[in-house]
Amino acid sequence: MKHDQKFQLSKVSLITVAHFFHDVYTAFLAPLLPLLRDAMGISLTFAGFLSVVQRLPTLFNPFVGMLAERTKARYFVIITPAITAIAMSLVPVAPNKLTLVLLVLLSGISSSFFHVPSPVMMRKVSGSRVGMGMSFYMVGGELARSAGPVAVLGAVELWGLKGVTYFIPTGILASTILFFRLRNISISEDVRSATGLEYLKTFKQFFPLISSIALILFFRAAMKSALTFYLPVFLTTRGESTWFAGISLAILQGAGVVGTFFAGTLSDKIGRRNTLIIASIGAPLLFYLFINTTGTLQIVVLILTGLFLFATGPVFLAIVNDYKTQHSNFVNAVFMTTTFLIGAIMVMVVGLLGDYLSLETTYKIVGAFAFLSVPFAFKIPK
Repeated sequence: MKHDQKFQLSKVSLITVAHFFHDVYTAFLAPLLPLLRDAMGISLTFAGFLSVVQRLPTLFNPFVGMLAERTKARYFVIITPAITAIAMSLVPVAPNKLTLVLLVLLSGISSSFFHVPSPVMMRKVSGSRVGMGMSFYMVGGELARSAGPVAVLGAVELWGLKGVTYFIPTGILASTILFFRLRNISISEDVRSATGLEYLKTFKQFFPLISSIALILFFRAAMKSALTFYLPVFLTTRGESTWFAGISLAILQGAGVVGTFFAGTLSDKIGRRNTLIIASIGAPLLFYLFINTTGTLQIVVLILTGLFLFATGPVFLAIVNDYKTQHSNFVNAVFMTTTFLIGAIMVMVVGLLGDYLSLETTYKIVGAFAFLSVPFAFKIPK
């Protein structure tokens, strides 16, 4: 597939903004967990189950990828911010656990339809600088996960749990704006019709690479889940306020924005594998330092941890989107499915360990587990 070699900054920025508008709503769940535990009496295991439910639709990502190659998939990117906004803004006022699960599931379906075609769209407008393009893309998501906790907790502080529903019009407005700005960016015009056997052949060719990526993800995922999904609960169990816990999550995600931006760009210069090796060693070292510090030093270490924790995201996306294939949507969907499934399993495991061993002990276990990703980072092709 041939693409314009020029880095199209205006279109790159638009897709980054789209990613931000979508993911800012999915970032509501983690900071709301302590409040939902009080309001609905949910356990850490159930909290982990909610994350699994949100990621469950990723099982069908390969089919979403096939669909994206046969339709005007840019409309998936356009409409999903509104759908996710409605679902996640209603989570705090869900009348019972079943409704809560259904709302989270809806947000997961919407998320799948956004995240499968959007990186392919980004690659198309990044020209020869795919790493930088994926850094921009990931920055949109990480900025959202930094702004989301602050926004949702601010709404709760001002108006109570019902105040979160006030974010619904913003999501609808975002999709409206994206319709007028992204409707002319096609990501399927170069893709020819393919049979099931061709997709199977593509998967077999892609398998050695995705298996190496999956092993790195597997060993890092528990640590990442502990820091991103359970950080507010971890800090409140240590005696910190809900507000401080939410702000700490925002700080972590904010540091992730910086790490994400520079990691993809750096990988264009020093290589994808070298960047992965640095991130795989640095993240668990800083994670251990974080759980053994307090006060201002702990916040400083949290910032440094965020730089390394999120650095692998744009690098993996660049590796996958550098892969030579006629079926970029399908290959990207396989990667997304792998990423989200491993993350869903590990977030559930961390929740179970937290209930039975305490989060303090769990954090120490997952930090050690993350070091096992280092040998597999060396196996990524140069």
